[in-house]
Amino acid sequence: MNNLKVRLAVMNFLEFAVWGAYLTCMGNYLGKAGLGENIAWFYAIQGIVSIFMPTLMGIVADKWIQPQRLLGLCHLAAGAFMIGCWWMGYSAEMASTYEYVRDTAGNVVELNPINVVYPDKTLFIALYSLSVAFFMPTIALANTTAFSILKNNGMDTVKDFPPIRVLGTIGFIATMWFVNCAVWDSGSFSMTLEKHLLKFQFTSMQFLVSGLLSVVLFVYCLTLPACKLVKKESASLMDTLGLSAFKLFKTKKMALFFIFSALLGMCLQVTNGYAGPFISHFQGDADPTVANSFAATNATLLSSISQISEALCILMIPFFLKRFGIKVVMLMSMFAWVFRFGLFGVGNPAMPGVLLFILSCIVYGVAFDFFNVSGGIFVDQECDSSIKASAQGLFMMMTNGIGATVGTLAAGEIINNFCHWENDFLVGEWQTCWFIFAAFALAVGVSFALLFNPEKKRT
Repeated sequence: MNNLKVRLAVMNFLEFAVWGAYLTCMGNYLGKAGLGENIAWFYAIQGIVSIFMPTLMGIVADKWIQPQRLLGLCHLAAGAFMIGCWWMGYSAEMASTYEYVRDTAGNVVELNPINVVYPDKTLFIALYSLSVAFFMPTIALANTTAFSILKNNGMDTVKDFPPIRVLGTIGFIATMWFVNCAVWDSGSFSMTLEKHLLKFQFTSMQFLVSGLLSVVLFVYCLTLPACKLVKKESASLMDTLGLSAFKLFKTKKMALFFIFSALLGMCLQVTNGYAGPFISHFQGDADPTVANSFAATNATLLSSISQISEALCILMIPFFLKRFGIKVVMLMSMFAWVFRFGLFGVGNPAMPGVLLFILSCIVYGVAFDFFNVSGGIFVDQECDSSIKASAQGLFMMMTNGIGATVGTLAAGEIINNFCHWENDFLVGEWQTCWFIFAAFALAVGVSFALLFNPEKKRT
């Protein structure tokens, strides 16, 4: 039994390691690849495919292909397309020529471009979109696989799944650290913590790491126990596609909840897409104390504090829900987003400003988890058992689908208006951008506090 849980933990580790390889540092590479103005679209694509792909793959897993096999096949496709992105980026990087400027110790401190070649924009975005379209359903498929195997072996999912899922966050952090530290130089790569402009987080190598891990997970899924398909009673097309949950909008309380879910979802991908370019742009600062600071040259490593905080905050939610109730917990999340953005606006990579960056990363755990997890609990409590699954799907669609897509595109327009790419760094009026995002989160939080009043449940 313990061996089975270890195998599922490894599956979760690889599942999120695939995502962690590029999610928080992709913006750094896109800026150098001539795609900086399209960063918002790269993150919005994840929200767009999340609206329909998980549902479609869920139907396939229910009717035709066992979940663990479909999980592997999706990763094989996602990995192949991601490796295609790497090859396009790598080919362009190898065709480009730079003048290497080294310090007295022989370390590369600057790259002066002589002839820069960029990957074909249309094909690159197409390959990335296909990879993400097959990856996003795997998050739900991994959960389905784990739950099915645990239940088939007589285990308690409530007790045994959380430790398994935590390994997923650890996997995400592990690949963040790897791409932050690994360096590609002269056709070879090595591990180093020294300042280097050829780290994976700034090159297409991050896509190769993700793609290879997807292929590894495909092979690993072939070794997992079978999750037998269960014949279910025929259901209407509305139920099959999860559309029956939309009738919840007839209730004012649930309509307000889902509307605010979408509004808060607009914050979800902003820092994933732009925290890396924002922190890294300080490398171009005139003050060497700021430009050469550890935080400025290790943006991905600094951002990983957010994921560590996220893992810890999950454990705190039961206490806060019991002590303060679901509305207050959701409000904590909304106002945490205010601090998440605001602290970025007033901090900098040098001491003591870097402490504000670190605090922003710590706050992220509250901002992300307290609404996503408590919101799922609220939906479970308020909805009839016949539509609970559909309602959870609607909640995810409003937050990670519609909300995240609109929010990411809107954030991209704001940042492109106030900032521009210069010498591979996204420079400009960053403080204005962060304060705009903070003001939006504040307005959502205040409105939620005034308008949303769920009935208190009798214990």
